Amino acid sequence: MFFLKELEKTIQLHPSYFGPLIRAHIHRELLTKEEGSSTGKFTIVCILDNFDISDGQVMPGTGAAEYTVHYKAIVWRPYKGEVVDGVVTSVIRSGFFVDCGSLNAFVGRAMIPSEIKFDANATPPQWTDNGDQVIEKGTNIRIKIKGLRSEVDKMYAIGTMKEDYLGPLQT
Repeated sequence: MFFLKELEKTIQLHPSYFGPLIRAHIHRELLTKEEGSSTGKFTIVCILDNFDISDGQVMPGTGAAEYTVHYKAIVWRPYKGEVVDGVVTSVIRSGFFVDCGSLNAFVGRAMIPSEIKFDANATPPQWTDNGDQVIEKGTNIRIKIKGLRSEVDKMYAIGTMKEDYLGPLQT
């Protein structure tokens, strides 16, 4: 689910950036370091243009200045029960892994419909119902999040495709 969140970031700038364009340097630094980053709880999707930059504090010994930037960002936080689209990154006998942007999900054998079976003899290995449903590396797929786990800068999930309208997406 997407939210608008107020955040704060401390940015250090080298003295070579001091001058009339310092705000532009701070803005560029904020965008390159924060946009697309994950905190483990949410992913920063987009930083909005209106932000507040504090007065700089010169750091003793280095000459660099430290600025605190308050900004608003659109963030994505996955929830249990949320339906997400992703790309299959790996297929194994016990299930398959799905990359959903900053969220890595695993769909285990118990969370795959019983009519879809693992075919190790296929090249590449795949889960298939010998019909129109084929799940192999690179397949676009829709799954539902059953459980979440977060670490410092990564998010992991267990997913299912045992419900209506879930599974491989037709391209």
